[in-house]
Amino acid sequence: MTSPALRLRAALEGAYREALRSVDPERLVDAALRLGRGGVGERLRDASRVHLLAVGKAAAPMARAAEDQLGGRLAHSLAVVPRGYGLDLSRTRILEASHPVPDASSLLAANAARELAVAVRPGECLLVLLSGGASSLLALPAPGIGLQDLARTTSLLLAAGTPIESLNAVRKHLSALAGGRLALCCAAGRVEVLLISDVPSDAIDVIGSGPFAADASSYGDALDCVRERGLFADLPPAVRDDLLAGVAGRRPETPAPGDPRLRGVHHTLLASNATARAAACGALRERGWRCFEFPEPFTGEASRVGRALASLARATRESARQCFVAGGESRVRVQGSGRGGRSQELALAAALGLQGLEEWAILAAGTDGRDGPTDAAGAFADGGTVTRGRALGLDAACALEENDSHGFFAREGGVFRTGATRTNVMDLALLAAGAPDS
Repeated sequence: MTSPALRLRAALEGAYREALRSVDPERLVDAALRLGRGGVGERLRDASRVHLLAVGKAAAPMARAAEDQLGGRLAHSLAVVPRGYGLDLSRTRILEASHPVPDASSLLAANAARELAVAVRPGECLLVLLSGGASSLLALPAPGIGLQDLARTTSLLLAAGTPIESLNAVRKHLSALAGGRLALCCAAGRVEVLLISDVPSDAIDVIGSGPFAADASSYGDALDCVRERGLFADLPPAVRDDLLAGVAGRRPETPAPGDPRLRGVHHTLLASNATARAAACGALRERGWRCFEFPEPFTGEASRVGRALASLARATRESARQCFVAGGESRVRVQGSGRGGRSQELALAAALGLQGLEEWAILAAGTDGRDGPTDAAGAFADGGTVTRGRALGLDAACALEENDSHGFFAREGGVFRTGATRTNVMDLALLAAGAPDS
């Protein structure tokens, strides 16, 4: 690989790192909790005691910031994180649970979270710090549904490439805590929820399946989701029965918008994919690129997003120092037997479209540092990726068809690894041409 190509990759990685700094959970919570007129900090100051529940990939650093700000006013404190995402905290109990498919550890964590919510007394406040991954970390199935039923349903929906809004509509209606039901356990006190969004819509009832939010979805939406994907017959019998009973009105719905039982809950969105996109774009502009930032998150099939970005490169007549910054959450419908993730699949599809455009490169990566069931955050690709792979006996088109993007990039050299970042605002795709300033 040439020196200009390596410098271009370094510049794209630098923009990605700047994006991560903009959504640093500890900094965001610290700023939100500082006492300010009309802010979260001022509202917490009126509480006799503050209890803390942090859940998600960013839970540990978010909890650390809360410990620093609240000090001795902090009573009970619990953080639920994916395995390997914990930190050494002074006042907070750490529980590790399973992600993205729940297991017994998720059930243990869900019960601990419910106990904490129930313990909040009048005049006290529950501070909730919510980030991506919470849906599977807190898994308390609804009555009549087993944990294995919930895990099986989640796996089926994930393999089908179900969009997160639809996936979480199902999760909310199979859970005893999601869809605002955990808020009902905390009826005695006030609840302040600080969120880092990992969903395209930034809807508070979708982030982490909205355990403290009024639910805009219904049993009918959940049933439609599984039927539209031809999965209804594959669901565990208990899940099928529960969804049908809910649609028939034999199960209580989740709390809907306007439900008076949730009037003591206040949500504050701290950061989203837009925050990261803006930071990445700013970093590249500082180095001299003409940068176009897509205003909305991308969705849809990862391979289609990758091809669309490559087509932009081909359509750009004056490519020197041109950059496109996109972000969002694509999806992969698993049809092959390979390994990969949505960012690596996006990058591989882009590589096929960039063939021959030696001046262009793309970095597609998840902001959480994990792309699918691999150790990669994502992958680099450029106009020479397919050719380099072919020289190693690799067929990029075949790898894409087999959902084996990780297998391809692991041998070709494009794998991008960061380790767990302890934040999550979905994915970034940074496409640029031309050498950066030295």
